[in-house]
Amino acid sequence: MNSAEENILIKRSFTDVVSDYYQLTKPGITMSVLISMLVGFILGSGANIDFVILIHALIGTYLIAAGTGAHNQFIERVSDGLMKRTSKRPLPDSRIDSKSGMIFSLSLIFSGLFYLILLVNPVAGAVSFITALIYLGVYTPMKKVSPVNIAIGAIPGALPPVGGWAAATGNIAEPGMWLLFGIMFFWQVPHVLSIAWLCKDDYSSAGLKMLPKKDETGYKTLLWSLVCVFSLFPVTYAMYQFNISGMIFLVLGMLFALGFLAYTINFGLNRSKQNAKKMMFASIAYLPLLWIAVFIDRFISF
Repeated sequence: MNSAEENILIKRSFTDVVSDYYQLTKPGITMSVLISMLVGFILGSGANIDFVILIHALIGTYLIAAGTGAHNQFIERVSDGLMKRTSKRPLPDSRIDSKSGMIFSLSLIFSGLFYLILLVNPVAGAVSFITALIYLGVYTPMKKVSPVNIAIGAIPGALPPVGGWAAATGNIAEPGMWLLFGIMFFWQVPHVLSIAWLCKDDYSSAGLKMLPKKDETGYKTLLWSLVCVFSLFPVTYAMYQFNISGMIFLVLGMLFALGFLAYTINFGLNRSKQNAKKMMFASIAYLPLLWIAVFIDRFISF
């Protein structure tokens, strides 16, 4: 092998390693966290957006969110290896050793924490760190204990816009941020339940309790999904009522919630994996469409 070939091999190996570490950060979820944080920051800022603080908030939030995703994979590396959908992740596939994964993830989390405290504000740092603690210390181990983990997991999942609002204002006492929290919470429960129903055999093989107990027919899954999707309507209206968002957001938000509800009812009529997949895609579409409505409403209003 000549020197040119050796350089190509080294370059390819380095690229593969970087790719594996990037996968460890759960980039899709991390991006969703950043967008939700951005929504909270913009709405919390009102008419005066501090773009320097926004950039720092994005960087710090990214570090904590990426580290949390990586550390979740470190904790769940054994159960991930037992499931088809996760067995090829870097840790269960031994492309990254567990010690390196742990050091990498914790380094990101604490770097993000100190970054937010020093360059944004301590409240934003605390919210993001509490989000990571609940996700890793309560939700992740609870997945093997009780289906209640879904409601617990929805708490850290709903906190990114609160963190964004806190980054913009330095406090967590305003109603707007908690209405955003409500939207995220009520969205996340049916979203996760649809995935759990779709992948119930895979989850079961890994010993993860992601569906209500004794719910072979899916009625409990449907009930909790409907409760949460219906709850999106009053929370959406409250955003308008409290003057957090305007009429454009109200109309579009209600329409998107109706679409989500339609696919949830469709799942209820026939609780097949195919309909669970449709409900999952409806949930995936709902949130970005809602955030687009927030941005349209926000920038037209101002």
